Amino acid sequence: MAPATLEGQTLGKYRVLDPLGRGGMAQVYRAYHPQLDRYVAIKVLRSDLVEEQEFLARFRREAQAVAALRHPNIVQVFDFDVQGDVYFMVMELLEGDTLKARLNDYRLRGERMPLGEMARVLLDVLEGLAYAHGEGMIHRDIKPANIMLTRRGQAVIGDFGIAQIVGSTRHTVSGALMGTLNYMAPEQGLESRSDARSDIYSLGIVLYETLTQRTPFDADTPLAVLMKHLNDPLPLPRQVEPSIPEPFERVVLKALSKRPEERYQSAKEMSLALRQAVEDAGVVLPERVSPPLSFRTPAAPAESVAVLSGTAREKITDAGFAKDDTNASSSRSASARPLGRESAQTQLGAIVKQAAALLQGRPWLAITGAVALILTCNMAAVMVSGAFGHSIFSRGWPIELLLVGVLLCVIMSVTSVIWLLIPGGLLVGNGILFSYYSITGWWSLWSFLWPLEPLLISAVVGVTILLARLGERSRQLAQWLGLAMGLVALALIIPIAFLSLIL
Repeated sequence: MAPATLEGQTLGKYRVLDPLGRGGMAQVYRAYHPQLDRYVAIKVLRSDLVEEQEFLARFRREAQAVAALRHPNIVQVFDFDVQGDVYFMVMELLEGDTLKARLNDYRLRGERMPLGEMARVLLDVLEGLAYAHGEGMIHRDIKPANIMLTRRGQAVIGDFGIAQIVGSTRHTVSGALMGTLNYMAPEQGLESRSDARSDIYSLGIVLYETLTQRTPFDADTPLAVLMKHLNDPLPLPRQVEPSIPEPFERVVLKALSKRPEERYQSAKEMSLALRQAVEDAGVVLPERVSPPLSFRTPAAPAESVAVLSGTAREKITDAGFAKDDTNASSSRSASARPLGRESAQTQLGAIVKQAAALLQGRPWLAITGAVALILTCNMAAVMVSGAFGHSIFSRGWPIELLLVGVLLCVIMSVTSVIWLLIPGGLLVGNGILFSYYSITGWWSLWSFLWPLEPLLISAVVGVTILLARLGERSRQLAQWLGLAMGLVALALIIPIAFLSLIL
């Protein structure tokens, strides 16, 4: 087992000196190479993340690919090795701070990062991403903590390939989601599917945060954050901060499209759009990133330091920005407080949202399952009718309407087509009405209750037309309504079948 600290020890040719920081996937140390007389940074992967049997092969394969990257806006990897059960990568040691620390400095001062400086940082990052994507490498964990702002005036991407090295799936052996959910693209969080457009989405979140001083989606649990990325409309940047120029908002909106095909398709395309936004907004673009705002200490050589006391502390309205955002697992915060009614409802709602998202991600599987359900229910009804000598279909024939309604509701949910509410709603509504008449035998009531039928048709058609006028919001409502109506119809089938047998 790896020791708790490696200070004073030797890893390969490197003498480990002191820790620089800790993230969700690794511990970083400053080290020294005596033969080359060079200081380096050593990233030691967490031991609990390297228990998979195929990890060593993946580590060597991915580390070689990362070490082959040569670009001024990507942290250079010099070496990688395994010593005992310690897996480590050796990288250049950069002086400066992270974008996360820089944003924190601005927050503490009650200021915002100047638009020109922000654009300079993102353009540097996009240069690095364009090169890496061209080499077939996806970062998978773009966030402010992984963007270094060096004293040379460059923005440099760190931790390239670490998310892929640690886990080929989106879950580690400890159950934590790989990457950071506040910055993770919907398809990456839901299906562990990443490409260049996933990195662009993550960088879009970074752009949103630099403009508004907050990330667009936040919640108490990782699953709830993921569901917001999948389903919630993006809070418009100019509604959060009206001073944001409209050209910059356009870049954010396109980069954060929920569907990958609607985003910028390459880092170069986003870079051109951002440069155009800078020009349209009349912003002066500096040649280099400005130096750090705050001082350094020997105890914290790689992070900015700010001391707040007295009235200065009272100015902090959101202290959440300072928390560690590299570990997406919420086990600590979740276990720190009892699960009350509100929290349980949140968990239940998140589970329902996840079910809807999974159905939408696998439309043919969902539709096939609904068809199989219809066939299974009919076969079960025939078998039960034979066993009891009484046909369910004599009184329970409206179940067929509900089953077909379930199929249409599933199709509506997975395709997000709100117009399917008309046939689906009519079938489910008539299935409920006719089940009542058929089971009770009170068909005579139809003589004065028949107005319920045109009322049902008018209501379903009218509601569908109104919802269809909501644009993109109607797609989300179609997912929810389809799921809800399908569950209601399914819940009614069993009692209707039972009553059909005993009456």
